[in-house]
Amino acid sequence: MIADYILNHQAQLWLVIGFSMLVIEVVTGVFAGIFLFGGLGALTTGLLMTFGVLPETWLAGVSCTGISSGVIAAILWKPLRKLQGDRPRRKDNSSDLTGYEFVVDSDVTANMPGSVNYSGITWKVELDKDAGVDIIQTGQRVSVTSVEVGTFKVKAIQ
Repeated sequence: MIADYILNHQAQLWLVIGFSMLVIEVVTGVFAGIFLFGGLGALTTGLLMTFGVLPETWLAGVSCTGISSGVIAAILWKPLRKLQGDRPRRKDNSSDLTGYEFVVDSDVTANMPGSVNYSGITWKVELDKDAGVDIIQTGQRVSVTSVEVGTFKVKAIQ
């Protein structure tokens, strides 16, 4: 009985399969487009069968779904990749150590970093690119502007 209904209403079956796959894609979002492209292919098949372009047979349904999924994937791949954004993520250099002040033990320049011992760790001290000076001299008080792994970026305190 159910099998007869499915055989006689394949257009509706492909539409249900297509919408179901799209719902799964939206709800889970972890299948990297498999359900998206498959769902759009199944919807295309269902619509083509509804309008009489395709015969309502299993061979036509499966073939059209596979082919249309591939074509849709090829057409939408680049635009969807652009939506994901290829831009590099901005570094988050915020830290509780930002604003920490200390006196440098040696000259610090863009080419010659210094070092400081803080909390039992020897940190490299580098001149911040926005420091506005070329050198911070020994004995000068500085403030940490950002922190990277093992490195304080500093600027002089006026």
